[in-house]
Formats: sequence, C-alpha cells, structure tokens
Amino acid sequence: MAWWLMKSEPDVYGIQHLQAEGTTLWDGIRNYQARNFMRAMQSGDRAFFYHSNVNPPGIVGLMEVIETGLVDPSQFDPTSKYFDPASKPEAPRWDCARLAYRSTFPAMLTLDALREQFSVEDLAVVRRGNRLSILPVADASAARIFSLLGVEPDA
Repeated sequence: MAWWLMKSEPDVYGIQHLQAEGTTLWDGIRNYQARNFMRAMQSGDRAFFYHSNVNPPGIVGLMEVIETGLVDPSQFDPTSKYFDPASKPEAPRWDCARLAYRSTFPAMLTLDALREQFSVEDLAVVRRGNRLSILPVADASAARIFSLLGVEPDA
C-alpha cells in the first residue's frame, strides 16, 4: 500500500463533499507529473485529503483509492473547464481514479505545522511554491502525520 497527498479547494470539492457522496471520480488533473503519480496509484492505496487555496491550507482527512486507470471524461466535454481539444477518445491523454471517503480528522494539520515537522525531502508539500495536486508520501512521513494528528492510520 502506498500513501499519497491529494489537493482540492474546499469550495470546489472538499472533504465534506466526499463524505456526503461516499466516493468520487478524481478528475480534472492537467499536469503531466500529477497524472503520472495518479497512474502509479493502486487500489487500496491511501491518500491524505488536503484543502488548498484556503487560509490556512492543510490535511483534513483520509481517502482510499478504489479504482485506477480510468479515462478522465472531462477531457472530452467541451463545456468542462478541463476540456482538452488535443485529447482524442481513441488516444486519451488524461486519466483519473475513483476514491472513497475514509475519515475526516478531528483537526486540520496545517501547512505551517507540516513545515515545522517535515523537510522538503520528507514531505514535498512543504516546498514553497509547490503547485502539484498529487504527491507521493513516504511510509515514515505518513506515520508521522498520523502521530501529529493523534489518530490511528485506519481512522
């Protein structure tokens, strides 16, 4: 099982939306590095849900990867802000994954708190200017995140 950190703006799609829906198609990724991280995901992996573009940003919950290798339908929808006219149904450029809600943490683990506890080598999200919406998280860093939150990994 691998660990990931996945960012979303809470007013667009927050942990409360995922909790209400139970599962979601994590689509709209339009960065090749983030797409490649998504392609590396496997069913059963876990992902920290990170609220971005808010004050303060931070980790708010946990998700489970339940399906991978899906074609992102938004790339073919001309009404979608994620429409990609260069992508063709016979050769799609963008993938997505289905994730399931696992938990909302009792408190947010803010970016400032993460910066106090982790180096850039330990947790890429603490790098200033990091804009990637999907990042891998090492096992040791995941364990430290749970310890800082005061919750068990299967919370």
